[in-house]
Amino acid sequence: MASKEVVESLYEALSRNDAAAAAALMAEDVEWWFHGPRRCQYMRRLLTGEAGHHDFRFRPRRVAEVGGWVVAEGWEGKHAYWVHAWVVEGGVITRFREYFNTAVTVQELRPAEAGMDSVARGGGSAVWQSEARARLGRSLPGLVLAI
Repeated sequence: MASKEVVESLYEALSRNDAAAAAALMAEDVEWWFHGPRRCQYMRRLLTGEAGHHDFRFRPRRVAEVGGWVVAEGWEGKHAYWVHAWVVEGGVITRFREYFNTAVTVQELRPAEAGMDSVARGGGSAVWQSEARARLGRSLPGLVLAI
């Protein structure tokens, strides 16, 4: 299964409240990182069983493969906006970044050239940008995910 299909299957399993199917798509030691208000760690609580699938429903509005990552975003009204970035290796999710009420830009870094630091100075190009400002009509804090 392609990386994007693995992530889409996870969202489908969560919407059906199928914990076994969701667990089968994730490594046992997923590396997880969160940015946003602590009270909004909905995905972590859902994946660990602390909360039921009715507490918050993740309905991705846009899912894209971006340089080895799968990025999904969704929103519910004007006060619940999220971006998830997933890495799939060997058919299972191994890394997960969750951003809640945060605008995200995914930027590709270029390999170093001779005589430069490990990452080329000046960065690379933005390869994916969240639609937060357009959808919510308000400003949000912003972060860059460098890949």
